Amino acid sequence: MREALFKKQNIDKWQIFEQDTLTSDPDVLSERFIQLTDDLSYARTFYPESSTTSYLNGLTGKFFGKIYANKREKASRFILFWKEELPFLLYNYQRELLYSFIIFTVAALIGVVSAAYDDSFARLILGSDYVDMTLENVEKGDPLAVYGSQDELNMFFMITINNIKVSFIVFVMGVFFSIGSGYFLITNGIMVGVFQYFCYQHGFLETSLLTIWLHGTLEISSIVIAGCAGLVMGNSLIFPKTFTRLESFKKGAKQGLKIIIGLVPLFITAGFIESFLTRRHLGLLPSLMIIIPSGVFIIWYFVIYPIVLNKRGFRG
Repeated sequence: MREALFKKQNIDKWQIFEQDTLTSDPDVLSERFIQLTDDLSYARTFYPESSTTSYLNGLTGKFFGKIYANKREKASRFILFWKEELPFLLYNYQRELLYSFIIFTVAALIGVVSAAYDDSFARLILGSDYVDMTLENVEKGDPLAVYGSQDELNMFFMITINNIKVSFIVFVMGVFFSIGSGYFLITNGIMVGVFQYFCYQHGFLETSLLTIWLHGTLEISSIVIAGCAGLVMGNSLIFPKTFTRLESFKKGAKQGLKIIIGLVPLFITAGFIESFLTRRHLGLLPSLMIIIPSGVFIIWYFVIYPIVLNKRGFRG
């Protein structure tokens, strides 16, 4: 093949690679590096002294340097995941996050309305044993005494593991074309709505808001975000776009799993708050000093920061 034809067939690809050498995705870097080394090997064989070979040698060197730098930066990979990769991923799935939030919120409102019009609905959703136990605690003057009924450390591990398990289930059920994740968002939303109305009905809504949402701001928000991860995976099956359905599913499952991994610190923090602080009935001001920053963090990190990162030109 003549050098001019070889260059004509590949120049657009090389220019794209050259413009996007800042990518930090190791899979993309490796794939492009392999393509460039193949082209460079061909050029060295047939056009050893040409400008094309010199150009490819320099471009391949840039990718080698980037890959080598990535290997040296493995220690900071952990930090970069939460600082850049996860927020940028969430920017790409803001629609799924919004849908997950809407499903959960509508379900919570359904729970409130249903409990208001049907006195037996709370027992159906929360269970008679839990309702009876709570009513007994109300009579004793401590409606949320259940949070102080276990050893703090054991409670921390139990709650954290359970929350991670629940979020993973919400995510995995997205494999049923997003319907599974939607179902778990609805059931969890209804449960939250019913419980809050039950608290209002028996005169301890304010206590419940200051107590439950102490840890619930992070915990409930994380379930909604886990629902987003499930929708990401499920929608990859429904809307494969230009990929095969299997390729699209693999990509969606990988992206959704990254979102779930990103939630682990939130579940640990929520578990700590629930186990060590919720039981202490902190009062209005101390509770708000935890609830409000938690809410602000969720909105900032999962909604605002991804948009800011995108505007700064970060492309993953």
